[in-house]
Amino acid sequence: MAPIALTIAGSDSGGGAGIQADLKAMSALGVFGASVITAVTAQNTQAVTAVHGIPLEVISAQIKAVLSDLDVRAIKIGMLATPEIIETVARGISGFQGPVVLDPVMIAKSGDALLADEAVQTLRDVLLPRATVLTPNLPEAACLLDQGDAETPESMVEQGKALRALGAKAVLMKGGHGKGDVCHDLLIDETGVIAEFQAPRKATRNTHGTGCTLSSSIAAGLAKDLTLVDAVAQAHEYLQGAIARADELKIGAGHGPVHHFHRVWPA
Repeated sequence: MAPIALTIAGSDSGGGAGIQADLKAMSALGVFGASVITAVTAQNTQAVTAVHGIPLEVISAQIKAVLSDLDVRAIKIGMLATPEIIETVARGISGFQGPVVLDPVMIAKSGDALLADEAVQTLRDVLLPRATVLTPNLPEAACLLDQGDAETPESMVEQGKALRALGAKAVLMKGGHGKGDVCHDLLIDETGVIAEFQAPRKATRNTHGTGCTLSSSIAAGLAKDLTLVDAVAQAHEYLQGAIARADELKIGAGHGPVHHFHRVWPA
């Protein structure tokens, strides 16, 4: 049987992030992806021009339909938009026993908000304790903690530990928004930093969907029964390849997507 992962997230009409990126990444890594759509966005590489939340009963019905029939081995959660959607998703997955990757999607690459201000507390209280691993970028981590962005590896560790104290079993602090020629990602559990992943900062504007791609790739690894460290390592390597080949796609006039199928499509 093919390993199955479920993504619960918003739809990106431009195809570079959200549900579309998640399913592409899962497929590229040899995992069957199922989906629950929480919101529909009118979005391209330049802007998000409209957001429509899916009715709560339809979100619940999607989750029930998938989990009642498919042998889902891991869940990735992305854009949730409102407190009500967050609570609906939390109830829907309450009986799920497998790993959950929580990507606290707050702002699109274009700068448009994807999470209502009043939803941050709900995300922190309701879903963060359910996460096997939380995958915030530096601004998202700061927002969840109501602090400034971490600017050093030491402050990244401090914020990661603080987020773990809120209930997440592990936190992957992503350093893509940091400074310097090298990006540092730190994986932190109850014992402290258990893995560090480094990559040269690539000179490209085509990074739309990187957070969605990384978190869904981690879920794909967990669905294949990899350890958390190995799942993150696989996802990190895959994403770096997707970023390195992103400029080949030439999609849109703004922040283009990464190349999810860089291992399949020829240069």
